[in-house]
Amino acid sequence: MTINETQDELISDFELFDDWESKYEFIIDLGKQFPPLEEQYKTEDNIIKGCQSRVWLNAYMDGDLLKFEADSDAIIVRGLVSMLVKVLSGHTPEEIAKADVYFMEKVGLHQHLAQTRSNGLAAMLKQMKAYGFAFQAKSINA
Repeated sequence: MTINETQDELISDFELFDDWESKYEFIIDLGKQFPPLEEQYKTEDNIIKGCQSRVWLNAYMDGDLLKFEADSDAIIVRGLVSMLVKVLSGHTPEEIAKADVYFMEKVGLHQHLAQTRSNGLAAMLKQMKAYGFAFQAKSINA
């Protein structure tokens, strides 16, 4: 699936719920289902700055595709980062760097999350896109 197809699928998933309490439960369920990050990647270097909770993000190349693994010590944040991983992981660095990530706005996350959570979500996205630019530059210079 393309980045936009995955985003559209997430938007459809959120439309199944009538209220934000149900949507929060959905996000928490995503966090519970999200595979934990191996302890070896829970390092200071992998912590995303700007998040209220601790969030670790590991990025690596698998062939031509940039893949992400992540975790958090807060279950709702695990759910939030799981959505970003689902949308962006497994695409080329260029696709990730240039992606228009619109699902968060479309489902109303910024309006319904606390300001600190919303800022953390933006920091997660910024870091993932930065990895896209960095790995894209590596492949150009290789």
